[in-house]
Amino acid sequence: MAKKTLKDVDLKNKKVIIRVDYNVPINGGKVTSNKRIVASLPTIQYALKQNAAVILLSHLGRVESLEDVTNGKKSLAPVVKELKKLLPKVNVKFVDKSVGTIVENSVKELKPGEILLLENTRYNDVDEKGKEVKKESKNDKVLGAYWAKLGDVFVNDAFGTAHRNAASNTGIASAIKTSCVGFLIQLELENLAKITEKPKHPVVAILGGSKVSDKLAIIENLIKISDKILIVGGMANTFLTAQGQNMGSSKVESDLIATAKAILKKDTKHKIVLPVDFLTSKEFKDVKPQPKSIGDDFSGLMALDIGKKSIDLFAKELESAKTVFWNGPAGVFEFANYAYGTKQICNVLKTISKKGTFTLIGGGDSAAAALSLGFKESDFGFISTGGGASLEFIEGKVLPGVASIQEKK
Repeated sequence: MAKKTLKDVDLKNKKVIIRVDYNVPINGGKVTSNKRIVASLPTIQYALKQNAAVILLSHLGRVESLEDVTNGKKSLAPVVKELKKLLPKVNVKFVDKSVGTIVENSVKELKPGEILLLENTRYNDVDEKGKEVKKESKNDKVLGAYWAKLGDVFVNDAFGTAHRNAASNTGIASAIKTSCVGFLIQLELENLAKITEKPKHPVVAILGGSKVSDKLAIIENLIKISDKILIVGGMANTFLTAQGQNMGSSKVESDLIATAKAILKKDTKHKIVLPVDFLTSKEFKDVKPQPKSIGDDFSGLMALDIGKKSIDLFAKELESAKTVFWNGPAGVFEFANYAYGTKQICNVLKTISKKGTFTLIGGGDSAAAALSLGFKESDFGFISTGGGASLEFIEGKVLPGVASIQEKK
């Protein structure tokens, strides 16, 4: 990898700023899933072993009003409690500001081997009068330079925001003398490269989700890389409509039917594989499904999941795969009656993973679905921590949070 990594820089006795991704679910003042916090620990612990004083920065949700700042619902305070549980022998401090005298004094007082977590970086997206200023989200140079002055070294380890051009990633990296990526981003890039750089063939991509518009760029890039692209979820409806199938009241992006037709026309090697049957319902509720196959009458029905014939078809394509990338569930997995397709895809990926196939789940809803349906991270080759970032990487886009990091000499 061309970018400096954690072991390429000297952290000993330095003040080290680490951009982490603590955009975690919080309910009733408690963190309900600490997966992202746990993922940050290897980088933090390495820095502490180097006798570094660690300053942590993260955002939490979108901050669009003064109420978002004052009501405490988007405060990182609950994360401190979780960090203290995970690192019981470490002095973990917190200040409820991310700029100002209290921050500067807290950094000065921070000793080697201690951690200081600053408040939600996106609190800087509104001013004292409640006006949206987006200083963090739009990479205000003054804000980035301010944070850069707090430390000696900047470590970006927040892959979930690596596709964002923000003051807390590209802003700091551009203004500080030494920067590198942490262990998590390094791991993400190394695994995603197994899809984009000389992957083992056959390569099979599974793309789901509700909108074709969200996946146009990735379809275009994956057609060059993959041997097969299995399209599931709501986006399959638009492609099937483009083929002339009436999908009833299923969600279809009418303005993209022509685009879908063009993609299918260009697909002369027949890489794209579409579902052949569905579990349908008259309403968007978790009710008993009505199975329907392509060619059947879908009048008054909406497709909420794929059926057994589709799973059998996809399983045949996946059995011989050496590399698999999956992003987007097959159906409304939150409904027990419509989690079948997503669960079966997980089962197939688990089986072929054990046989040596590299399987990568591209974060977001796919990762959430796999874990909520009872599967473990160890059942797959790799689960990305960043849905949007992993998609843009596979699309071939430059990730600003990575691009701004210094190159290895």
